[in-house]
This record gives sequence, C-alpha cells and structure tokens, in this order.
Amino acid sequence: MKGDRVEIVVDAGDTTRTYDVTASRAGRRVETAVRRGVVEVSEVTRNGSVVRTARFLSARVLALVEQPMPRSGGEEGEGEDA
Repeated sequence: MKGDRVEIVVDAGDTTRTYDVTASRAGRRVETAVRRGVVEVSEVTRNGSVVRTARFLSARVLALVEQPMPRSGGEEGEGEDA
C-alpha cells in the first residue's frame, strides 16, 4: 500500500544513520527479510516483482521500525478485551 514505510537505524562507527524505504506508488508494499546476517528491505509490486532493495549487515542494524499506512474503516480498540 502506498505509505507503507520501513525505517532502518544503522551504526556508522562514531554516529548513526537513518534510512527510509517507502512504497512509492499505490499497490506496492515494503517487505523485510533477515537472511545470513543481512537485513534486506524491498519494495515489491502487487505481482511480487522487486522494484528496489536496501541491504544492511545485521550486526550494524540498531533498529528496524515498520510503519504501515493507517488503514481507514477500522475503529480504535478493535480486538481489545473490555
């Protein structure tokens, strides 16, 4: 969905750097995978084609924050026990 976003905070030695991968068009999504010590964040189309990919060494990744687009139509507190 347009607006899906992943924020990656990476240790760059004496400082930290922040990278954002965002779904750039409607119908695209952002997927995250951790394989063999590498964090891979990809923007993917509806049919599964990868548009772009960002790769980071997992030992250097400090934070990985997935921020989905706010969905409309849902009510606050759905699924909570009262």
